Amino acid sequence: MDTITVKNLTKTYETYKRGSGFTETVKSFFHREKVTVNAVNNVSFNVGEGEIVGILGPNGAGKSTTIKMLTGTLYPSSGEISVMGYTPHKDRTAYVNNIGAVFGQKSQLVWDIPPIDSFNMNKVIYSISDKDFKQTLDKLTELFDLKDIVGKPTRVLSLGERMKCEFIMAMLHKPKIVFLDEPTIGLDVIAKQRIREFIKEMNALGTTFILTTHDLEDVEQLAQKVIIINHGQKVFDDTLQNLQLNLGAKKIVHLVLTSPIYDNKIDGVKVIEKKSDFEYTLEVDLENKSISTFIQSLTEMCEFSDISIKELPMEKIITQIYESRV
Repeated sequence: MDTITVKNLTKTYETYKRGSGFTETVKSFFHREKVTVNAVNNVSFNVGEGEIVGILGPNGAGKSTTIKMLTGTLYPSSGEISVMGYTPHKDRTAYVNNIGAVFGQKSQLVWDIPPIDSFNMNKVIYSISDKDFKQTLDKLTELFDLKDIVGKPTRVLSLGERMKCEFIMAMLHKPKIVFLDEPTIGLDVIAKQRIREFIKEMNALGTTFILTTHDLEDVEQLAQKVIIINHGQKVFDDTLQNLQLNLGAKKIVHLVLTSPIYDNKIDGVKVIEKKSDFEYTLEVDLENKSISTFIQSLTEMCEFSDISIKELPMEKIITQIYESRV
């Protein structure tokens, strides 16, 4: 069952063009040329209940504008949005009781007071019962190891500690859908992994997550479905598995030889990096040659001391999609 339905969503801004230099600046006081910018242009997609969906795109692609319209903080210029039966920008009061949001570059915490005071403020705003509040808070502070942290002023907390508290703020009222915009920005490896584990745990309990990020590891570890927006238009909407197959069924093989070889040509295999006569990185096209056939051919050709087989890097797939739609 779809919990989010977006049809022909468009957001248009009007701005003004102004030339550079003193003369052009003076002219702009008397006449300014209007320019229409399509931040989001006729985008449609569906999100199923309980899914984790990654919305990707380069800077200025329109993904954050899309998220803002989904949360109801921006009005669309045209198109339809239905989230759990609500129209976000029209039914905002009732709608926000069912959603949470974590924005990596915008804090919900009050800077000069401890997070626990901000949590209590949300308890009142969302009319959370004492029992539910304590139960949820105890669970989340234990999960994030924050019991000794939430009583300190927000301003003295590290970025990782603040981001964990942001997640608690977003989850206290047990929202059905949570919107995440760059939730792991600036975090260290351990903090990122804690956040990802938390998202997986909440998703297993039925929470739907919409994620925008430039950290492709977030997408690889979390997303079941990926939507890519470029220049305001949707250019991909499918499962993560099908995204990985976008450039064809390929594997990356890192190979360390015991002795150099001089005839290293194998059909369906391309050398993408040669570090030395002993170390190669290869790309194997699985549509022309299976991994088992490749290994057999390799064994007949040479001896090797180490071999690793990986998926095609997500960065390469995403970059190819961006560039093909420029």
